[in-house]
Formats: sequence, C-alpha cells, structure tokens
Amino acid sequence: MQVTVRAATAADAPALGGLRWRRLTEERGYTGTDRDAFLQLFSTWVADHLSSHLPFLAEVDGAVAGMAWLMVADRVPTPADRARRSGDVQSVYVVPQLRDSGIGAELLEAVLAEARKLDLEHVTVHSTERAVRFYQRVGFQHDQRWLRWQPE
Repeated sequence: MQVTVRAATAADAPALGGLRWRRLTEERGYTGTDRDAFLQLFSTWVADHLSSHLPFLAEVDGAVAGMAWLMVADRVPTPADRARRSGDVQSVYVVPQLRDSGIGAELLEAVLAEARKLDLEHVTVHSTERAVRFYQRVGFQHDQRWLRWQPE
C-alpha cells in the first residue's frame, strides 16, 4: 500500500468535496440528492478560501483516501507580537475501509508540520468521541480555559 499525503490545491476540490459528501452520507445519514450542485459549490468555496483553509489530501495507490484541513486565523496583535495567528484542525476524514491504517496520523502530521512552519500560537480541534485519543497521541490536550458558546 503506497500512501501519499500532500497539500491539496484548487484542482483537488472535486475530490475533497467528494470526501466531504461521503462523510456526511455515511456518518451522519444525509440523504440529499444534490451531490453535483454541492461539488460545484464546494469547488468554488475551496478556491475562495485557500488563504485561510489549507487542505491536505491522502491517496493510497493513486486513489483518494482521506483529507484534513488547517484553518488559519489572524489574531488581534499585541505591542510585543504584531503577527499572531492560530489554527484549527477541521474535517479530518479517512474512507472507512482504510481507517486504523495510519493514514489519519499521516494527514494530521502534515497539518501540524504546516502549523509549525506558519509559527501558529496554538492549534485546536473539535473532535468526535471516537477520535479524542487519536488527537491526544500527538499532543492535543484538554484545556480548562477553553469555553464554547452556541446559539440556541
């Protein structure tokens, strides 16, 4: 099994959109019939957001196998640090038949290598229960100061 993980480009948007569609239909039971319209919208969204949402694509023997995203946000500057940025890991997904084979770890390592390269202050992730240990293995920790608000 030849695994390749690389930074994705706008040309990869249809493959990334296909993975996003697959995740929603398989894991969340989405039953929409608008796949083509979604892929078109997703391709435009990717092109418009490449400066803030950095996609990574995993391929196994040349076939699309997974994705992960690093969202990069500018933070309010301080007098001592005028170029502050943070990141958020988003939409990590590996096709079901290849889970637990190390592909997710390779995707996450690519994301975190990019975060290091960009000198991000911190990187967060909103995880499913199943994946918490996966993120903890690479150094993510619970933070008692992190609070979340959701509209009702």
